[in-house]
Amino acid sequence: MKLTILGCYAATPRTITNPTSQVLEIKNRMFLIDCGEGTQVQLRKNKIKFSKINHIFISHLHGDHFFGLVGLISTFMLLNRESDLHVYGPKGIKELILLQLRAGNSFTGYNLYFHELESKESEVLFEDEKVIVKTIPLKHRIYTNGFLFQEKNKERKLNIDKIQNLGIDVVYYQKIKYGGDITLDNGTIIPNHEITFDPEHEKSYAFCSDTVYNEELIPIIENVDVLYHEATFLEKEAHLAEKTMHTTAKQAATIALKANVKNLVLGHYSTRYESIELFKSEAETIFPNVLLADDGKEFEL
Repeated sequence: MKLTILGCYAATPRTITNPTSQVLEIKNRMFLIDCGEGTQVQLRKNKIKFSKINHIFISHLHGDHFFGLVGLISTFMLLNRESDLHVYGPKGIKELILLQLRAGNSFTGYNLYFHELESKESEVLFEDEKVIVKTIPLKHRIYTNGFLFQEKNKERKLNIDKIQNLGIDVVYYQKIKYGGDITLDNGTIIPNHEITFDPEHEKSYAFCSDTVYNEELIPIIENVDVLYHEATFLEKEAHLAEKTMHTTAKQAATIALKANVKNLVLGHYSTRYESIELFKSEAETIFPNVLLADDGKEFEL
């Protein structure tokens, strides 16, 4: 599982910083999370293939989280994209994007599907045999969701030495991987747990931006491997965090601690501060495993 930060700063783009957008690669799937202005430029800088992006998740309709979407959709068209593209976001996103395309007499040559969200409860947005994606309801000035990405490891690991010693034919390997017991030629039943190992830990990633301090999300993100949580302000500006419905670094760390996550990645920094290291220092007073997002940074999870 690999996370690439394309942008992680609040409000407006600058020459040295970009608004929110990131790419998560998990089980050979590539998901784009938020699409702030300049996202497609950042995709090129980070050598991420446009054609691998088939699912885009938009947290909310503030410009620094989706103003790059129509440009990316248009570029897909210019690149003669043929594969389907799915966009998940708040109700209204379809109207906003299609209005711009119609005004420019532009139409995609590929199927463009919008999945508009209204629920204030966590719901499944995407699921296949390897990955499941759910919403994380957040509290912001407008309707907002975070997203939880989880691996699905159905297959058990084969204990090849034991299997070969028992003379089990290779044609049964798939059955064994999916938990099946085996009956030998002499009628002996071999329980699955005697010839397999437990599957690898199912990795998980939670994206939470933007939100006021909100303990209601804790049951949804509990025990995740990596939590990305906005930290727009430092604690000395907690009054601004409350007013704008954002979070401080200390508050983000408190959520991480109470949710028992393994690692916390901070982002969505206000550019009023001279160094993002200040966010890490503040968060580490509460939670030990703190990482800092920054534009172009990669995390191997």
